Amino acid sequence: MEGAVLRIEGFGAYFGTHCVLRDVNLAIPRNKVTAIMGPSGCGKTTLIRCINRMHELVPGASVRGRMILGDLDVYAVNPIMVRRRIGMVFQKPNPFPTMSIYDNVIAGYHLNGLPLARSERDRVVEASLRKAALWDEVKDCVHRKGTFLSGGQQQRLCIARALAMQPEILLLDEPTSALDPKATSHIEHLMTELKEDVTIVLVTHNIAQAARVSDMTAFIYLGELVECGPSQKLFTVPEDKRTEEYLTGKFG
Repeated sequence: MEGAVLRIEGFGAYFGTHCVLRDVNLAIPRNKVTAIMGPSGCGKTTLIRCINRMHELVPGASVRGRMILGDLDVYAVNPIMVRRRIGMVFQKPNPFPTMSIYDNVIAGYHLNGLPLARSERDRVVEASLRKAALWDEVKDCVHRKGTFLSGGQQQRLCIARALAMQPEILLLDEPTSALDPKATSHIEHLMTELKEDVTIVLVTHNIAQAARVSDMTAFIYLGELVECGPSQKLFTVPEDKRTEEYLTGKFG
């Protein structure tokens, strides 16, 4: 696909001899929200964990095939380099509990041994919190611990922490499943704003959410990429009967 920031080619993922993903071919378009959708256990989370090389942290895990990020072969370089360019936010908000809001945002620089001058740290913290629509709520208390924030604010703090490294891709693994409807709405609105600066890959089991926020949707079932296309088309006239059955609640 022209304009793809990430190309996934003939990709498979395994735990020991168990195949979790098989022969996935997918192009992730730049500056769009691509939703990865499917029932529990279908391989959605494994796919995005493979995109930023977290899958291999599990003993016995292995992969086949290729992922190409721009001109970079994701599996031919140090994973730390990959994770600088591909940020990730998890299902449950996980700010570092001993750190202030300020230190949470720049944690990636410390972990990667990237020194910043004080003025640059201040700039990165404010810019990242603004991008995550959190600055106005926390600007007077950035040196308090991040854990005093509400669940929705903590998740936006985790988004700010990921954005601070200026990634090309932001992976969101069911980022609103632990949040209330108001906080969920806030994060969904944020996604549509963020795609101007960063490509978003969203894993969700929430069909309505995928329909609301994504430009492209990929449907995975039993480790297979069943179909992928513009969300509006996939949700109204899916090409595969399995997609139609999932969307109408026959399974999942």
